[in-house]
Amino acid sequence: MELLKQKIRDEGIVLGEQVLKVDSFLNHQIDPKLMFAIGEHLAALFAAAGVTKVLTIESSGIAPAVMAAMKLDVPLIFARKRKSLTLQDDLYTHKVYSFTKQEESEVSVARKFVQADDVFLVIDDFLANGEAALGMARIVEQAGAKVAGIGIVIEKSFQPGRKRLIELGYRVESLARIASLSNGQVAFVE
Repeated sequence: MELLKQKIRDEGIVLGEQVLKVDSFLNHQIDPKLMFAIGEHLAALFAAAGVTKVLTIESSGIAPAVMAAMKLDVPLIFARKRKSLTLQDDLYTHKVYSFTKQEESEVSVARKFVQADDVFLVIDDFLANGEAALGMARIVEQAGAKVAGIGIVIEKSFQPGRKRLIELGYRVESLARIASLSNGQVAFVE
């Protein structure tokens, strides 16, 4: 997706060889037009997959996921990282480790939102080691539902997430695949 790649080139900030900061359009401030385009693109990739619901993890995946869900005309569910007074019981949960935050979280989805006959499109903002995407897929599978595929906004292809998810049998579609962040420069997989 060239529009996304250009935004990364123009506004992404390389923080070492492992981290790309995109807080000006995805992770803190949101570019709504870009998110709309991302959602349309992800929806088009999975249009024939029979998707009945979209699933993401709070918070940075919500903007692209809501746009994809809107285009697919299906509900969006977001897995919660923190329990609240209203989200305590009757949950599907899975532990995920965040590469960027360097911490483990238990993500949760209320069981009433995941049915065995659902087909989910899992969407995440970044793919590094695949922990978040795999955690969401495992939640879907706990309910006996199906994962149509995993849509990623930005993939760090030099990390093992894609390979791991594909080896486990998941379809992975990434809109921008980064080959390297060496020497402070973003190099894309062509």
